[in-house]
Amino acid sequence: MRKIALTVALAGAAAPAFAASGPFFSLANTNFVVLIAFLVFIGILVYFKVPGMLGKMLDNRAESIRSELDEARALREEAQTILAEFERKQKDVAEQAELIVTQAKADANDAAKQAKIDLEKSIARRLQAAEDQIASAEANAVKEVRDTAISVAVAAAADVVAKGMSDADAAAMIDESIKVVEAKLH
Repeated sequence: MRKIALTVALAGAAAPAFAASGPFFSLANTNFVVLIAFLVFIGILVYFKVPGMLGKMLDNRAESIRSELDEARALREEAQTILAEFERKQKDVAEQAELIVTQAKADANDAAKQAKIDLEKSIARRLQAAEDQIASAEANAVKEVRDTAISVAVAAAADVVAKGMSDADAAAMIDESIKVVEAKLH
């Protein structure tokens, strides 16, 4: 054992190139010692089933990534569905707004036409009322002229009768005047 310890101590103090010289299957050769340590390490890993655990961990990680990708796909599809629905609603709202504007223009045109018709009717009523007033005033003027003519005729007849007409001539003239006035009034 001392020999091994001495050899290891000398090998540790020696330069690396010197330590690797000599027979390969010797504890003095560092390459051999490293190879044995590596094989022992690999054996311990296999004994404790570390590769299986690593594989299981990698499988779990792959499964979680796969589930995250599936979830991301589902969210993307949902977002696309919502976007399509939003675009459809936006299109519907735009069409509805266009219909409202068109209907408002049509209503405004109809209201303008109705206002024009109402104005024309109002003007026609006022013209008719003015014509009626003119006709009434004309009829009143004619009546006043007739009344004045009758008064003048009566006064003239009274003057003529008073100046020397006989009673018979005066009665005949009054009868004739009444007939003339009746004919003109009716």
